[in-house]
Amino acid sequence: MKKKIVRRGVSKAEWLEMGLQSLSNGSVANLTIERLAKSLGITKAGFYWHFKNRDDLLRQLLDYWTHEITGVITTNSNVLTLKPKSRLIKTAEMILDFDLTRYEIAFRQWALQDAGAARAVKKANRLRLNFIREAFSELGFKGDDLETRTMLFVCYHSMESSMFKEISRKQRRDQIRKRIDLLTQK
Repeated sequence: MKKKIVRRGVSKAEWLEMGLQSLSNGSVANLTIERLAKSLGITKAGFYWHFKNRDDLLRQLLDYWTHEITGVITTNSNVLTLKPKSRLIKTAEMILDFDLTRYEIAFRQWALQDAGAARAVKKANRLRLNFIREAFSELGFKGDDLETRTMLFVCYHSMESSMFKEISRKQRRDQIRKRIDLLTQK
């Protein structure tokens, strides 16, 4: 008989990452402590070192998603110091390189059913829009031009990988500068 190996010392970030993956592979209803523990190869008792209960996990998962997917760019000092057009290019490259939209559909689906998730998605939208709006504003866009360019950038980069799976990463990368050139032309 094979001896079962049980891992010890799973970090909070590992629980949250597994939560994100589980959510993207199903619905929030399927996200259970037992399934997460099994996926991590540990007993569920380790869960309680980091979370009070499943509701606590879900609340922290929303914050984690907002920080890891949106805040990683909007608070990044290396990105913030770039000139506006370069900031837009770097943002698009980071979204692609780190697959920052991999959980987008799952969270938006969750938001349709849960007020807390809806608030988190709204917060992420606001952070993204404000960050991108600032770059376009610095480039001299105002009013409807500013808002349209901001929304186009955020919408496109939030959904590109989900909508256009047939386009290779290389093609996506090659198109970034062309897309930013189009959006920044006056």
